[in-house]
Amino acid sequence: MKEKINLFIQDSGITREQRENRNGANAFTIWMTGLSGAGKSTLSISLERWLFNNSYNCYRLDGDSIRQGMNRDLGFSKVDRAENIRRAAEVCKLFNDSGIIVIASFISPFSEDRSIAENIIGKRWFHLVYINASIEVCKKRDVKGLYKLSSEGKLKDFTGIDSLFEIPESTSLTLNTEILSETASLNILIQFVQTIITGKKP
Repeated sequence: MKEKINLFIQDSGITREQRENRNGANAFTIWMTGLSGAGKSTLSISLERWLFNNSYNCYRLDGDSIRQGMNRDLGFSKVDRAENIRRAAEVCKLFNDSGIIVIASFISPFSEDRSIAENIIGKRWFHLVYINASIEVCKKRDVKGLYKLSSEGKLKDFTGIDSLFEIPESTSLTLNTEILSETASLNILIQFVQTIITGKKP
């Protein structure tokens, strides 16, 4: 690891609390984890729209957008996956520090990487939401055609097929999208987010 020399943080004197007060809400990260096809993107897009329509400053990050830009140098080995999540978490932290609510939608299959993300963002502001759907259901949905590519041998190290997904042992919220409709899932998610915004425990 390179030595952190000649690095100095310049404090503007503007606090996170002041930014939150101006934005009218607590800043935090909703971190969605789950298999491809579980419904993370669908719910994160709908949640972002709800927050925006209700005048909350928010931003949505997902694996595809991050990997097309900042993380385009990373592959899908376990090491690269870990670095992908670490960088994404650092971005979430910066957004939160500026008073903005973040919805982070990442498969993030490994418990260790999710823990690192939580430590970077801060336990107080990190809310893990597990979008739960079985591999069988996700294969049937196959929204992006990735399971088909994997079955044809054209996509290696694909989570749920030839790369492990570690089910979270503890979450802030779990949504089973096999049982719940999209509308029902979104309503539960919005209610949960509202409790965070108001500071009341769910």
